[in-house]
Amino acid sequence: MVRQSENADVWAVHSYRAGENSQILGLAEALQMPFEDKRLVYKPLGALGNLFRRVGLFGIDRGASSSLEPPWPRLIISAGLRNEPVCRWIARRSGGRTRLVFLGRTWAQRSEFDLIVTTPQYRLPKEGGVLHNLGTLHRITEPRLSEAAQAWAARLNLEGAPAIAVLIGGRSGPVTFAARAAKRLAMLASARAAQIGAKLLVTSSSRTAPQAIDVLESCLPESAHVHRFGSDENPYFGMLALADEIIVTSDSIAMLSEACATGKPVWIFDLGAKPRDRALATELYRLLMRCGPKHLSRDLGLVHEAFVGASLAAWLDADAPPVAGGRTADLSRTTQQVRRLLEASR
Repeated sequence: MVRQSENADVWAVHSYRAGENSQILGLAEALQMPFEDKRLVYKPLGALGNLFRRVGLFGIDRGASSSLEPPWPRLIISAGLRNEPVCRWIARRSGGRTRLVFLGRTWAQRSEFDLIVTTPQYRLPKEGGVLHNLGTLHRITEPRLSEAAQAWAARLNLEGAPAIAVLIGGRSGPVTFAARAAKRLAMLASARAAQIGAKLLVTSSSRTAPQAIDVLESCLPESAHVHRFGSDENPYFGMLALADEIIVTSDSIAMLSEACATGKPVWIFDLGAKPRDRALATELYRLLMRCGPKHLSRDLGLVHEAFVGASLAAWLDADAPPVAGGRTADLSRTTQQVRRLLEASR
């Protein structure tokens, strides 16, 4: 991995969401250029100005954030509503030197950015300056997986048996992972593990409710290894490296993309299937998707359809057929596009 502490030509401006930071760092590392991490600390009410598409540093605590001073970088990689005013401010201060690459979608006009790297759920138009990928960017590489496999093989105690990694998210948009989903996932994952004689390697995420993982663990075989996010060293990469198959809850496009980047068979567990968990926030989001402006919501189903249609993943259910597995070319395509952008700006 290439990284430099200061005066790098690339700034990776971290977001306030872990999934977006994995994407930002994945692209920065793939470029094989020295880059500098920039972390922002946001003011409690700073997001209000962002909604009006203002440009400036009004939304961050400058004293607590990373230094934002010249020399300005040639490239900024970032994501998120709160980061847009800051990154656009840097680009203007640079006098045209800095190119802005944003991931996901933007709230300001797309013409304010040099490249937007997006995925189907945001439903952006196909136009210049927008790169449409199947899945999100990631940090999955063969060297990283090999290193993780060596670090975690003994600790996960597989003893030569096959393994199924189970990656659990939480509430996102119109779906949530709670007791009903936990029981259903435990049943299907246990059945699949019994079918191939595999051990279950389960990990929660920052969005997983403790009550949900309690229910899930109580319904799993005693042999299952269950990691609770934040409890100790995270075995996430080790589980991806050592698994023979991977199950991902349908709320997380980032984890789905990372799972498919391993080239292993991937199953999607449908949180929207009945009986599904309900929460006020998810029901309001479903209403927003039906009745509100499209730019205010995401349609995760469009990504699921794309992955299943490309035979990169399959739905996990009682009658699910085997899935072969495969990889996308999203990261390499994006890296090439960004390099062309930098060459054109010399």
